[in-house]
Amino acid sequence: MKLSGRILHLVDDSARLRAQLDGADLSGPSGAYTYGVNTDAMISGRACTYGYTGEILGPYFLESFQEVVRKDDVRSGGFQVIVGGHAYGSGSSREVAVVAHQGAGIQLVVADSFQRIFQENMVYSGMPFTTDRGVLDRLNAGEDVDVRGFFADLPDFFRTVAEHGGLLSYGTELLAGRVRPEYPLDTPARPLNLAEKIIAQRTWRGPGQRDGIASVGPGDQVLARCGFRGMHEYTTGMVMSLYASEWGAAPLDRPEQVAAFEDHFVLIAHDAVPEFAKKERLASAMQLTEEMVEACTRNGIRLHGPGRPFPPGVCHRIVVEDYALPGDIVILTDSHTPTAGVLNAFAFGVGSTAMAFALRTGLIPVTVPKVVRVDVHGQALGGLSPKDLILHLIGDPYFREEHWRTAPTDTCVVEFGGPGLAQWNVDELSVLTNMTVEGGLMTGVVEPCAPIVDFLRERRGVDVTERLVHADPGATYERLIRVDLEQVPLTVATPGDSRNRAPLDAHGDVAIHNVVIASCTGGSLADLRAAADVLRGHTLASGVRLTVTPSSTDVAAQAESEGLLALFRDLGAVVTPPGCGSCIGNGPGIPLPDETTASTTNRNFARRMGAPGPVWLVSPAVAAASAITGKLTDPRGL
Repeated sequence: MKLSGRILHLVDDSARLRAQLDGADLSGPSGAYTYGVNTDAMISGRACTYGYTGEILGPYFLESFQEVVRKDDVRSGGFQVIVGGHAYGSGSSREVAVVAHQGAGIQLVVADSFQRIFQENMVYSGMPFTTDRGVLDRLNAGEDVDVRGFFADLPDFFRTVAEHGGLLSYGTELLAGRVRPEYPLDTPARPLNLAEKIIAQRTWRGPGQRDGIASVGPGDQVLARCGFRGMHEYTTGMVMSLYASEWGAAPLDRPEQVAAFEDHFVLIAHDAVPEFAKKERLASAMQLTEEMVEACTRNGIRLHGPGRPFPPGVCHRIVVEDYALPGDIVILTDSHTPTAGVLNAFAFGVGSTAMAFALRTGLIPVTVPKVVRVDVHGQALGGLSPKDLILHLIGDPYFREEHWRTAPTDTCVVEFGGPGLAQWNVDELSVLTNMTVEGGLMTGVVEPCAPIVDFLRERRGVDVTERLVHADPGATYERLIRVDLEQVPLTVATPGDSRNRAPLDAHGDVAIHNVVIASCTGGSLADLRAAADVLRGHTLASGVRLTVTPSSTDVAAQAESEGLLALFRDLGAVVTPPGCGSCIGNGPGIPLPDETTASTTNRNFARRMGAPGPVWLVSPAVAAASAITGKLTDPRGL
C-alpha cells in the first residue's frame, strides 16, 4: 500500500479532529489520542439497523464522534489510514464496525492497543492493522508498505487464517479434511485454572478424534468445540449471508444448540419511545428482523421472541435460564455473552464471521487468556451490590490501563471465587461476569459454588455436580486479587465509559432526570426486587422519568406475581415487556434533550442510549433512590 490518501488521527482535541476533516493534515506531535474509541462511536446502533455492507455503512463511520464528525466526513475526506490510542475497538462485538472502516475507505488501522473482539474481527475479515506507529513515517516517506505483512507478526492461527484468505475459506478446508490442528496435541499435564481447563477439555484434535488435550497456556491458539451458539436481529442476517456465501444450504452443526433472539428491536415501537427514534430506526429494524426470521425458518434455527416458537427476553438472560451449563464454551454475536460465565462456563462474544464458522464446523478459535483470580471475602453491607463491585474492579488502573497486557494479541479473563460469592444468587453474580467485557476483558468465569448448583437444580431440574469445573491446586494466575467487600464503596461509572469509576458519595449533587432499570445487567428479578425495596413507600421526584424493563418472560411473570411491576406502575413508571430497549437506544428510556440519566445498564458511551446526554451507571438500589430524590442518591440516606 502506498499512501495515496490521507491519515486521520483520532485525537482528544476536537478542534484538531475537526480541522483534519476540513482538509488540514496534522504535522508534528499529534497530541493525546482518544482512549477506548468504541464500536458504538465507529458505527452507531441506529446506523447498524440500515444493513451490514460497506456501501451502506461507510457514510456513517464515526458519525457524531466527539460531536464534531458529520455523516460521510471520513469517506468523502479521502482518508486511507486511521490512527487511534489504547483500547481501540472497545464495546460491542459488532463486526460491522470493521465493515464501516472498509466502507469509508480505510485500508489500515494503527493503534496503541486493540480490544479482543474487534481485533479478531479485523483478522477474520482481512483488515490490516498494527500497533507499530513507525509505519506512518514509512508511508509519509512514500514507501510502498506490504500491509499484509503485518499478519506475519500475528500468532500462528491468525496468520494461518490470513494465509487461507479468511476464516470461512479456512473452515471449508477444515471440513474437507485438508486442515489439521496447528497447535501441539501432546502438551504436558500441569495444574490448570478454570479457563485453561475448560478450553483444554474442548480443544479439537482433528477429524474423528475425541476432543481434549492435557493443557493449554496463555497465548496458545486452539480450535475448541462450542456448546450453545446464539445471535440476534442486528447480526443474524449478516451471519447467515456469510454462511450461505461459503457453504450454501449446507446444514448447521448441532442445530439444537443454536438459537436466534428477537430482543434488540422489540421495544422500538413502544408508545414511550420518542418519535425521532422511531423515525430513524423502526422501518429498517423491522427489515433486519424479517431477515432473521426468514433465515431461521430456512435453516431450522429456534427463534425466541414475541409470538415466536420460543419465549422472548434478552438473549443473555435466556441463555442462563435455558441453555448454558458448567464446562461449556458458549458464544453469541454479542459482547455481553460473558453473562453465562456465571454458570461456571467459558462464554464470550464473537463477530459474524466467527459465528458463521462455528455454525458450520461446531468449532471456535480461542486465544488462551491470561487469568486474573479475584477472591471475594466479607459481607456486602449497606446496600453494596455486585454492580458496585464490578464497577470498582474494572475501574481499577490494573484493568483500565491493561497492565496485564504484554503483547497486542493478549487476552485476559477474571476467575471469580472466594467465600463472599455465596451470599449472592445467580442473578446477582451474573452482573460480575457480564461486565468483565466493559473492563477490556474476554470474559469472567465463576468457580463452583452453591448458587450455581441451586439455580440449575431449581430452574432446570438437573444436578450438575459432575459437570462443575474446578481450578487445580497450584494453577498459575497472572495476578491474585483479594477483595474485602467492607472496603468497596457504593460505586458509579461517570459518563463516557464503564471504566470511569467513582465513589457515589463524591457525586451526590448530580441532578438526575431519567432513570432506567433494565437490560441483561439490570433487569433480573433480583434487580427488580432491589429497586422495589427502595421505592416502596416513596414517590418519584417531580420531573423524573422511570423506565423498568424485565429481562425475560419468566422474570416478568415472577415480578408481576410478587407485585413488583404493579408497584412500579403505581409510581408512574413505564413498565415494558422484556427486551434490550434503551440500553442501545431502541426502547423507552432514551434520553430527552437536557436530561441526565442514571441507568442500571452496562455501557454508557456517548449516544449509546440513542441520544446525547450524560449517562451514569449505577446499581438498581441507587437508581431507585435517585428516582425518589432527583439526584444521585445513596439509598441508605432514605
